[in-house]
Amino acid sequence: MADRDTLPLPLEVRARLAELELELSEGDITQKGYEKKRSKLIGAFLPQAPGKGMDPSVPHERRTPVTPGSSSRYHRRRSSGSRDERYRSDVHTEAVQAALAKQKERGKMAVPMPSKRRSLVVQSSMDAYTPPDTSSGSEGEGSMQGEGTPTSSQGSINMENWISRAIHGSTTSSTTSSSSTQSGGSGAASRLADVMGQTHLEKNSAPPDVTSYTTDSIQVERPQGSTTASRATPKYGNAELMETGDGVPVGGRVSAKIQQLVNTLKRPKRPPLREFFVDDFEELLEVQQPDPNQPKAEGAQMLAMRGEQLGVVTNWPPSLEAALQRWGTISPKAPCLTTMDTNGKPLYILTYGKLWLRSMKVAYNILHKLGSKQEPMVRPGDRVALVFPNNDPAAFMVAFYGCLLAELVPVPIEVPLTRKDAGSQQIGFLLGSCGVTVALTSDACHKGLPKSPTGEIPQFKGWPKLLWFVTESKHLSKPPRDWFPLIKDANNDTAYIEYKTCKDGSVLGVTVMRIALLTHCQAITQSCGYTEAETIVNVLDFKKDVGLWHGILTSVMNMMHVISIPYSLMKVNPLSWIQKVCQYKAKVACVKSRDMHWALVAHKDQRDINLSSLRMLVVADGSNPWSISSCDAFLNVFQSKGLKPEVICPCASSPEALTVAIRRPTDDSNQPPGRGVLSMQGLSHGVIRVDSEEKLSVLTLQDVGTAMPGALMCVVKPDGVPQLCKTDEIGELCVCSIATGTSYYGLSGMTKNTFEVFPMNSVGAPISEYPFTRTGLLGFVGPGGLCFIAGKMDGLMVVGGRRHNADDIVATALAVEPMKFVYRGRIAVFSITVLHDERIVVVAEQRPDSTEEDSFQWMSRVLQAIDGIHQVGVYCLALVPSNTLPKTPLGGIHLSETKQLFLEGSLHPCNVLMCPHTCVTNLPKPRQKQPEIGPASVMVGNLVSGKRIAQASGRDLGQMEDNDQARKFLFLSEVLQWRAQTTPDHVLYTLLNSRGTIASSLSCVQLHKRAEKIATMLAERGHLQDGEHVALVYPPGIDLIAAFYGCLYAGCVPITVRPPHPQNIATTLPTVKMIVEVSRSACMMTTAVICKLLRSKEASAAVDVRTWPPVLDTDDLPKKKPPLLYKPSNPDTLAYLDFSVSTTGMLAGVKMSHTATSAFCRSIKLQCELYPSREVAICLDPYCGLGFVIWCLCSVYSGHQSILIPPSELEVNPALWLLAVSQYKVRDTFCSYSVMELCTKGLGLQTDSLKSRGLDLSRVRTCVVVAEERPRIALTQSFSKLFKDLGLHPRAVSTSFGCRVNLAICLQGTSGPDPTTVYVDMRALRHDRVRLVERGSPHSLPLMESGKILPGVRIIIANPETKGPLGDSHLGEIWVCSGHNASGYFTVYGDEALQSDHFNSRLSFGDTQTIWTRTGYLGFLRRTELTDASGERHDALYVVGALDEAMELRGMRYHPIDIETSVIRTHKSITECAVFTWTNLLVVVVELDGSEQEALDLVPLVTNVVLEEHYLIVGVVVVVDIGVIPINSRGEKQRMHLRDGFLADQLDPIYVAYNM
Repeated sequence: MADRDTLPLPLEVRARLAELELELSEGDITQKGYEKKRSKLIGAFLPQAPGKGMDPSVPHERRTPVTPGSSSRYHRRRSSGSRDERYRSDVHTEAVQAALAKQKERGKMAVPMPSKRRSLVVQSSMDAYTPPDTSSGSEGEGSMQGEGTPTSSQGSINMENWISRAIHGSTTSSTTSSSSTQSGGSGAASRLADVMGQTHLEKNSAPPDVTSYTTDSIQVERPQGSTTASRATPKYGNAELMETGDGVPVGGRVSAKIQQLVNTLKRPKRPPLREFFVDDFEELLEVQQPDPNQPKAEGAQMLAMRGEQLGVVTNWPPSLEAALQRWGTISPKAPCLTTMDTNGKPLYILTYGKLWLRSMKVAYNILHKLGSKQEPMVRPGDRVALVFPNNDPAAFMVAFYGCLLAELVPVPIEVPLTRKDAGSQQIGFLLGSCGVTVALTSDACHKGLPKSPTGEIPQFKGWPKLLWFVTESKHLSKPPRDWFPLIKDANNDTAYIEYKTCKDGSVLGVTVMRIALLTHCQAITQSCGYTEAETIVNVLDFKKDVGLWHGILTSVMNMMHVISIPYSLMKVNPLSWIQKVCQYKAKVACVKSRDMHWALVAHKDQRDINLSSLRMLVVADGSNPWSISSCDAFLNVFQSKGLKPEVICPCASSPEALTVAIRRPTDDSNQPPGRGVLSMQGLSHGVIRVDSEEKLSVLTLQDVGTAMPGALMCVVKPDGVPQLCKTDEIGELCVCSIATGTSYYGLSGMTKNTFEVFPMNSVGAPISEYPFTRTGLLGFVGPGGLCFIAGKMDGLMVVGGRRHNADDIVATALAVEPMKFVYRGRIAVFSITVLHDERIVVVAEQRPDSTEEDSFQWMSRVLQAIDGIHQVGVYCLALVPSNTLPKTPLGGIHLSETKQLFLEGSLHPCNVLMCPHTCVTNLPKPRQKQPEIGPASVMVGNLVSGKRIAQASGRDLGQMEDNDQARKFLFLSEVLQWRAQTTPDHVLYTLLNSRGTIASSLSCVQLHKRAEKIATMLAERGHLQDGEHVALVYPPGIDLIAAFYGCLYAGCVPITVRPPHPQNIATTLPTVKMIVEVSRSACMMTTAVICKLLRSKEASAAVDVRTWPPVLDTDDLPKKKPPLLYKPSNPDTLAYLDFSVSTTGMLAGVKMSHTATSAFCRSIKLQCELYPSREVAICLDPYCGLGFVIWCLCSVYSGHQSILIPPSELEVNPALWLLAVSQYKVRDTFCSYSVMELCTKGLGLQTDSLKSRGLDLSRVRTCVVVAEERPRIALTQSFSKLFKDLGLHPRAVSTSFGCRVNLAICLQGTSGPDPTTVYVDMRALRHDRVRLVERGSPHSLPLMESGKILPGVRIIIANPETKGPLGDSHLGEIWVCSGHNASGYFTVYGDEALQSDHFNSRLSFGDTQTIWTRTGYLGFLRRTELTDASGERHDALYVVGALDEAMELRGMRYHPIDIETSVIRTHKSITECAVFTWTNLLVVVVELDGSEQEALDLVPLVTNVVLEEHYLIVGVVVVVDIGVIPINSRGEKQRMHLRDGFLADQLDPIYVAYNM
């Protein structure tokens, strides 16, 4: 704003321009209308630029036609209207633009823009903008449809550039900084800055967010998402194919963006990590080493500065009450306070006489009319709250002095607006701790407080119970003639308590003694030269701080007249305070820089302003480094209206030290005020350096005068021992004076640290016997004893050892073009601690009309600007919709509340940009793999490197003599025939429906007969030969079992296949087709319903139905028996094939021979003690693995009755499984994780009603979860806890472990010790080491034993790379040797050679003879203190995770489940999470259970937790709807399917954030 004065513009034109600016800032006029009017105004005073409106600095051949719209969209002007007054500084704006230009010269990378679902883009995005070529004229003026003809708006661009050059004398224009983050990496950025506004996009340009980057050619930059009408491409359509950085074409928008992200990360910005020795386990976090070249303080030690003597004048009153009494009786008619209404008319004049009488009345009534005579409610010395609105200073003043007269302690606070006001809860805690029971308030305020239906004022959240007392005279009784308040001289009693909000949002009460109060008023009177009956205009909050000290207290001491301007009037008329100064010829005004700035913007048609009466303009926030620009600009404009330069008096104050320093109003205008132009680089190291050549990052400070009369001031180091600073060092100002606060009420420890500080000199001796008070202000004392303030302790952020001030970062962000982007300059900067260092977070409110592109562009520029000027990275930048940040009572941003919302994930931003890659420089060094120890050095007997070899085995099958009749049969089909003859009517299977009633059952003979008929059907209708494969596509049930034995009877090899889901044919049918084809099935058997489904219209849309093999419908069986049942001769031939899709998305079928099948059944029979008299409840999917074996095979082998519960029925009736277990008094039951989860989630609230229905689980001996993964300990524990009340024994729940090569390795049987849990260090696990830690220690991970090793199974732990055996408690691959191993893969897609060693591996040393099968799972064995059935010590197997699933990142091995567990814990709305890697980026997908508005809250939380707990930087965060993460029948996440879906852009995510 000051720039304008260097132009030869007449005053009225300037006034008109200011008015225009105000209109634009308040949104009363559009950008285009503004530019039109502005160019009309200035046009006459400018020499026409050459080239008829073309910019002279643009080379001729680059000229492109400008459409009126594009120029106005991308030309935001320099000066700002609604930008936050506190930080206006054109110099700084210039610096920011220059810094951005420098960044551009380096060639900025293309950064991927986040993708958002349409519904989330609340404000319409670019498609809703009128294309500029057809834009309607703004403000009803005809717009020129110029086809390349210069339009008025085109002229304005060039005038803009011209003005900018005229003012700054520079050739390059920096008004328009790059409008595009996608810079073409040009060296000629400065020239391009001018071209920017005039770029026209070609018709066929690629989508703007996937531009590839070049480094040499100069490209004309494309404004991102430019609004030219030529492009009507949809926002997230299919992107065209794009060459990635490696020259590989990538299809799909997502992969293109990720490639961009990878490219941006290829050029590391962070300093290289230093080499250091990594201790065996502790991954040391990189400690920031101080830079040897950083500036250090070199000056001498400072001396304490003494203010002038406090010359007590003889007629000064001995106390403030005495002053009130004097003026109230001597000159009762003298005006004390004039209040204003919202029209600026005087509302009420309070005279000293009225103030005196009313205060007495209040004092009398509080002391005598509350409570009873014997038991008054308040006694002298008690604290009372003062709750008055900002527009009623008179009532406040009466109440305040009433308290002083009654010797009560007033605690002025803000009016609570709602029950849950931001911060009012903390004020409630303060009131509670002060023991406040009475609140004084005005009539109007009392009426306005929220009321309950009965008319009571409710108790506010966190507040004590209060009696509300209205202080209006009409409600009070007159004191009796003989009553008179006791007026003492000022003493050491507490006079009042001023509240102060800390950085963390807590509210403290600063106590001020009566003597301090009086001394402070005297010191202010002396330094400001106050005299009796002066008039003072006060715009500040009169309840605290400078407004209270000058406008309520010192004014009464000197019988001054205060004109109080409420904030509500300033909102309506920002000039009101200046008008009152003129009207009342006021000598003094107390304002903030905000008020000066508003007056500047609004001083439009005021002809009659005359400020010559002012002798002092107190700038209350003069200690904010950014107030200087407001002061300068204000002086510039109003000097012509009689304002004298020496009148502006910035002061520094703090709640603890009251007024710290104030510039005196001198009569000598020749002595210029102090200025310091300091280097921000120096300041960040705490050193004062007058700035060098690099003019970009500077902070210009103004002095705030000298220390107060009677005070001693010094500067001490901000942290640690309070040691005096050197003269060129920044520290915290400390003051020693009577006139300061004395304590934080009720907090002795904090009081000691703040109010009782003894500064030391360099030899460690205290510099004074009297204590000093810390002011909370950072700064230094310059030449001539002038104080300079560089910031507040509260705003200090220490990042990587360097200090940054939040205010400075705010100023930089606000100086970024377009400045209007931030709504009313509302921006918050704070730091959060992540991974042992502070990280900077910037939160801003964006203008209501900004598009996605605007936001993203502005954000990218802010990051660059802050990096360029402060050399610090921003960790997270969040934009929220306008007016949504929590406000303080006077309309500022409530910082701690904002931070709180951010950390708990309820800020609801509409845009987020995280840059952890640039900020986080203290990650541990990536791990280099160590070569393993060679065999020679380690094998000694059964020891490896001094530890027992990790090997274990189940009970030996050979020695176990049991009366197992089934053992004499080699084949299951023979066992069934034997049972059909010996126990024909014994029921083997009972199938339940969703109501819990028996749907069907099969006895031994029924199953045998049914199987015979199926065998006949296969022979007659299927014409199948021995050994041919048959696919069984059945729902879980009895048909499936009969079909299986029918195949065995016919000599065919069955393959069980899950049927397609009728509601989801498109995705489920192709899997069925694939298994049928891969297994080379000669025919399919199924039910009539599924037959129909396979031939349906939907099916033919999903697959080619003509290529199905013959389909046999077993609902229609032939009547006759087969002539002869097939009798297999060789037990090593195939019994069945087991197909399963692994979690990594691989379809693998394994071959199960007859021998293995029988051995498997026997193992389970022995482990679980299964006999014909037993009943077992099974709620599993019967298609593969152990689930199939237990469902179909075990009953036939062991003869027990299986109660079958299809898991799909639980979706209808979640209690079905547990009710069946209870009803049939079952002792053993098997389920899957998905069933357990369904019960935990679905029955969580119904345990009582189930109990009343008689559900009893006390008979359950084992409840085994059948799984092929690490035990989900959290789920099993919550299940146990939930159903404990229903009698479930916590020891009953256990897990099993199987994998492709061996369908069950462990299974918790009936005998043997309970499963144990150990806690391991997650950091060691990443290095493939096991380190046991205590429960609850940091980074601990609980692992539960996966059940007991089955009989006949041997296990060893081997190194997956070297294949050497490992020691006890070492992490390695689990290898297994057992009679029921599968005999090989049937077919596997992929590398056959790779798979061959899965089934026949040998150790590289040690026992090299045994042939082992590799499970592909990492785990470890640990010998426990427990004994097993045979009296041996028990070996426990702990499964950690699959090798295929594990992710190698930074040289370490991570298991997805660990990262997912951390992520799910971070926010209540995250229901599920899956992670995978892409190139070397970690991608986190979270399912959101909540409104889409919460999606962006999750991005910072997810990034934080993964950094904190796993030392990894998340590359991409994807937020999706519930149910998007694919889960297979065993309840395992299909992370690879998810990855493919993500890269193919098929997830329809709510939001995708690319962390830079």
